[in-house]
Amino acid sequence: MDIIVGKTAGFCFGVANAVNKTSKFLKENENTFCLGELVHNKQVINDLEEKGLKIVDNVEQAKQNVIIRAHGTTKQIYDKAIRMGLKVVDLTCPKVIRIHKIAEESARDGNYIFLIGNSSHPETIGTISYCGKNSCIIETEQDIKNAIQQLVKSKIKKVVILAQTTFSMEKFNKFVKIIQESIKDKDIELKTEMTICDATRLRQEETEKMSAIVDMMIIIGGKHSSNTSKLYEISEKNCKCSILIEEEKELNLQELKNYEKIGIMAGASTPNKTIKAVVEKLQKVC
Repeated sequence: MDIIVGKTAGFCFGVANAVNKTSKFLKENENTFCLGELVHNKQVINDLEEKGLKIVDNVEQAKQNVIIRAHGTTKQIYDKAIRMGLKVVDLTCPKVIRIHKIAEESARDGNYIFLIGNSSHPETIGTISYCGKNSCIIETEQDIKNAIQQLVKSKIKKVVILAQTTFSMEKFNKFVKIIQESIKDKDIELKTEMTICDATRLRQEETEKMSAIVDMMIIIGGKHSSNTSKLYEISEKNCKCSILIEEEKELNLQELKNYEKIGIMAGASTPNKTIKAVVEKLQKVC
């Protein structure tokens, strides 16, 4: 059996930064709370909880120290934490902070903002709070039609397109093209900001290439992770024998014996030890 592990598999900078700084902070501080899961990976969260991190759903449950997770949070919640007198440890990914700044500046300059992303994702929920009232989230093609209608109704002639950092590159490009075609006759100025992060783009590109040359693809990552789900979607298009797992114990060694070449890709929140455990289990059937 030939095992190929993606070069871009595993922690991205934003996740590594959040996990490492949280671990260090927990060594020196008690009563440390995190607004939601720091990252979308069960194994990472379990490890941090064992070190003392407390996960809460809202800022009112936090006491003394509160960590803003890698996905970020809304402007309103951030400001409320400050007003409550909490020590705020902001571990929002720098790439997400960049989007927040672009959104604020674009709104201040009088632009209408189209934010392409998953409407229920914490990052998107946080980012839209920086976009002002003249903004909307686009997750589907139907959302584009609704967004154009709202834009026309607003009579604003400048539009800025942003994207969730972990959104599908393929869908993003498709949506931008549809938007361009929809407004070309409406005398509207359109500016597209590429805010899908390089780590996401490179993983998606590598998954696309790898899944086309293997017999089976194993995607490792949290079942609720947006970027991991995108990798699985890409893999399935090229390789019908694709699976998404969180841990090596989900693998069936008997079934794996039927494949000569297996590709492995992991999401941005997947620790190296999990990837290593999967590889070691596969090597037992080589």
